[in-house]
Amino acid sequence: MVITLVPFVTLFVTALHPTGTYPAGLSWPEEPQWGNFLSAFQAANMQKLLLSSVLIELGVVPLALLISTLAGFALGHLRPPGSRWIFLVFLLGLTLPFEGIIVPLYYQMRDVGLLNTRWAIILPLLGLFMPFAVMWMRAHFVNMPEDISEAARIDGANNLQLFSRIHVPLSMPALSSLAILMFLWTWNQFLLAVVLVDDPTKRTMAGALGAFQGQWGTDIPLLCAGSLLILTPTLLVFLIFQRHFVAALLQGAVKG
Repeated sequence: MVITLVPFVTLFVTALHPTGTYPAGLSWPEEPQWGNFLSAFQAANMQKLLLSSVLIELGVVPLALLISTLAGFALGHLRPPGSRWIFLVFLLGLTLPFEGIIVPLYYQMRDVGLLNTRWAIILPLLGLFMPFAVMWMRAHFVNMPEDISEAARIDGANNLQLFSRIHVPLSMPALSSLAILMFLWTWNQFLLAVVLVDDPTKRTMAGALGAFQGQWGTDIPLLCAGSLLILTPTLLVFLIFQRHFVAALLQGAVKG
């Protein structure tokens, strides 16, 4: 816990130093500058970035959950011919780093006319999240008892009814935890926002960090203050929904 908290304490202490200074180590300032947080909020225009981040989240998380749940149900429960090879393709997608495909993504977004729009962030994130999201949901559906599906089919349920009325309600722990992860990853997305979107007001909250870096230097205290402001919503979301996340991790740990 100490190792985890030290970086946050360092950010907090550094954010209280006067702007334009370079604090040395973990030292408490003589006159804490509490106004740095307001200055960072105004300097990075975080009010508009907050709205932009919410719009990007609404474009990524619900659609990614829908696609990954459908794919995970098909690969993990229905298991059509060739499902193992399809799943292998998704696993190979986990080996693709964001940094390795950012240049092709830039030219692709430019060719389709989506550069400098929020869709330039939403669409790549949907594709980049799919390998992990499908693997996550498949692992859940693989562990679902076959007896439940057989009983539903005896009662006349087809695959769509089996999915929507039986398996989705039972998948809430896995869905909620996956939603938390994708929310955090989307909110903290910095590279795609900076490279693919020139307009600062159309980026994610993490893209606001570029506002504190100039041509000749970086305002370290404001950068730390801005980082804490950006981290606060994600920390609150995780603390509120941590029980769902833990429930999904422990699902299937005990049988009987």
